Amino acid sequence: MKSAFLFGIIIFFSAGCVSAQPSQSETKEAEYIRTINSRAQKITATLNITDSTVSYRVQTIIVNQYRHLNDLHTSRDEQVKAAKSSGEDKQVIDAKVKSIQGEAANKITLLHQDYIGQLSSQLSKDQIEKVKDGMTYNVVNITYSGYLDMLPNLTSEQKAQIMTWLIEAREHAMDAESSEKKHGWFGKYKGRINNYLSAAGYDLKKEGEAWQQRIKERELKKNATK
Repeated sequence: MKSAFLFGIIIFFSAGCVSAQPSQSETKEAEYIRTINSRAQKITATLNITDSTVSYRVQTIIVNQYRHLNDLHTSRDEQVKAAKSSGEDKQVIDAKVKSIQGEAANKITLLHQDYIGQLSSQLSKDQIEKVKDGMTYNVVNITYSGYLDMLPNLTSEQKAQIMTWLIEAREHAMDAESSEKKHGWFGKYKGRINNYLSAAGYDLKKEGEAWQQRIKERELKKNATK
């Protein structure tokens, strides 16, 4: 996807081309560019890529994904805002909003698939997993470890189901437009997991309280040995 790669090059160097007295919009744009480049650089650094050319390509792919997602979310929100302020009948507005959101969701799905395809051309499966975790604050591994620590008697089947749902949540969270929305996807799936565990006979309130107590005891023991 040559156009995406060239666009990434523009992104990397445009921050240095801002005029001495930039407008407010230009300042925001430069700040955004720095932010997504920093995110992509940090994620790429975790992949242990020895070839600098491949590393640059991967960083560019990640930067472009952030940028394209932002463009889609911004366009969707602007269209929804315009529809809601049109003064039309509520049913008409609701139908328009639903259509706008559905069209945006379809575009995001295609963008997601293309993104994974681009990463697959440069990275191994394990490295792609790290990219996904980097884009979602490593919530999959943190949450999974938390469930294992809280419920040490989980069966293999239950562990597998928990991980399956967390991975599914991550696929959605990768495409979300903010930290809050990313965590919101995990919150939704954690609710599903908790319902599943409750149906299996776990008293999660009781287990959670016991877990917190164990954590406190571990911290006290750790501090006592210092």
